[in-house]
Amino acid sequence: MSDEEREEKELDLTAPEVVTKYKSAAEIVNRALQLVISECKPKAKIVDICEKGDAFIREQTGNMYKNVKRKIERGVAFPTCVSVNNTVCHFSPLASDEALLEEGDMIKIDMGCHIDGFIAIVAHTHVLQEGPVTGRAADVIAAANTAAEVALRLVKPGRKNKDVTDAIQKVAAAYDCKIVEGVLSHQLKQFVIDGNKVVLSVSSPETRVDDAEFEENEVYAIDIVTSTGDGKPKLLDERQTTIYKRAVDRNYHLKMKASRFIFSEISQKFPIMPFTARALEEKRARLGLVECVNHDLLQPYPVLHEKPGDLVAHIKFTVLLMPNGSDRVTSHPLQELQPAKSIDNDPEIKAWLALGIKTKKKGGGKKKKAFAGKKGDKVEDSAEAESMDAENGAVTQE
Repeated sequence: MSDEEREEKELDLTAPEVVTKYKSAAEIVNRALQLVISECKPKAKIVDICEKGDAFIREQTGNMYKNVKRKIERGVAFPTCVSVNNTVCHFSPLASDEALLEEGDMIKIDMGCHIDGFIAIVAHTHVLQEGPVTGRAADVIAAANTAAEVALRLVKPGRKNKDVTDAIQKVAAAYDCKIVEGVLSHQLKQFVIDGNKVVLSVSSPETRVDDAEFEENEVYAIDIVTSTGDGKPKLLDERQTTIYKRAVDRNYHLKMKASRFIFSEISQKFPIMPFTARALEEKRARLGLVECVNHDLLQPYPVLHEKPGDLVAHIKFTVLLMPNGSDRVTSHPLQELQPAKSIDNDPEIKAWLALGIKTKKKGGGKKKKAFAGKKGDKVEDSAEAESMDAENGAVTQE
């Protein structure tokens, strides 16, 4: 097959090199997440943490595929965001921002990496404290984590996107929390971070998506955001928005010189993936970005907030729907949680959690328990086992 034919054919998980690239990107972003968590300390400057996350991804991907004939694009697929407490998402401030972390903060870390356009994304919630997380903070993280575990088991070939939407809302309600509205889980394709197949977080008259069925060899970024508040976040200050993505299907002749300069820079440096305005020349960027957004040349990722005092948790993972079952390639173990609420008395949620992740092989063989967290469990499920163990008995074996 010639290079031209390969370009025409949409690459998916049937190609072993594609699986390798997804898993390599996932390994890098998981390590980047570990680094960012280690940098989260009281009085640490948020912008410095975001920069370190992005720099790590750039450095690690830069060391790969150096000596190949065809240039392979690689690097940051979504800029590192560190959103605190009632801030829902997308907080990745400019270099001049002085925001600091404080003891007790609930921190949402969100980031992505790609190799040759094959994207691995992860989001994780961490509370800046020693010892187990308790009370409502534990409830909201347990809600996001359990909802993510249920979604992992329902995002499989033959099931519908609506099934996932309904299930995660039921899980959140069990912890007396809400799934945050407006969050979408997208199919991922090569160089496409927001594919057309979508899982809606909350069904509402204002937000509708097409019904869709999951299929083998697809990849999804499953995005779960929970809140102790009403789950209807607001945009408080447009100036906080720093993450944008070029709308490749839009054209407009910009009037301002600063806008043309910035848009040219974006087109060269970030033609497809989301980027942070930190990477642009700051004074010109402030002027130019406004006109670009006003004429739909850029898609903004706004910084949204729940009410002060509300707590928001965020778990996002990338899953490959392989022929032998679902492979969750991005994750990080949670801190010990001691939630006040429990799903012990909900048989439907427990039944979802008991579903297998891997396809059963034909022939005799021991049936693997869905959750055990024991040393004998297979390696690929260790992240799930650890995260569910962190719920401290939220899921029990029958």
